Amino acid sequence: MSESLAGTTKEKGVNPLLKLGLEFGPLAIFFFANSYGDRLFGVAEDRRIFVATGIFIVASLVSLVLSRVLLHHLPRMAIVNAVVVTVFGGLTLALDDAFFIKVKPTIVNTLFGCLLLGGLLFGRSLLALVLETVLQLDEEGWRKLTFRWGLFFFVLAALNEIVWRTQTQDFWVAFKVWGVMPLTMAFALAQTPLILRHEIKPAATSEK
Repeated sequence: MSESLAGTTKEKGVNPLLKLGLEFGPLAIFFFANSYGDRLFGVAEDRRIFVATGIFIVASLVSLVLSRVLLHHLPRMAIVNAVVVTVFGGLTLALDDAFFIKVKPTIVNTLFGCLLLGGLLFGRSLLALVLETVLQLDEEGWRKLTFRWGLFFFVLAALNEIVWRTQTQDFWVAFKVWGVMPLTMAFALAQTPLILRHEIKPAATSEK
């Protein structure tokens, strides 16, 4: 999950294309390294995923540094993403088993879904903790938005399981990059009516 939720929010003074590039760049690099790793690095075709995973880890950490330098802060979700990629990518390389990098989206999305929906059970809209500086919604709006994103993360987890278990490795990598991002952006844009209905607009100041 990106902190901008793929376009549902805007940060003042931040170029949205720059932010998208920092978030999407490591995934795109992962895709190209897996697709052309045998030609670029001279590795066997069945070893491309491991080369791509190593590059993915480095790209995620570089993106984190660039976020700090160019955005002047470290988005919480960028930190989480870099840590998760490093842990699961490291397990993939250390144990020489692509299972870990493939199951990472399932575990992460399930965790996000449990956190969001679990928070609602205790009366907390945890999404507000991440987005309250860029979105001002009433309590009902936060509850609905949190519930929808919680369900969406479970859908992403299920899709990842279906794809990596039933399709080829190359198809899974392509879906991870070119399938999940458009789905997330489309879902985020679909929340615009809800956001507009529950947005708290600043009180108008009267002119004297």
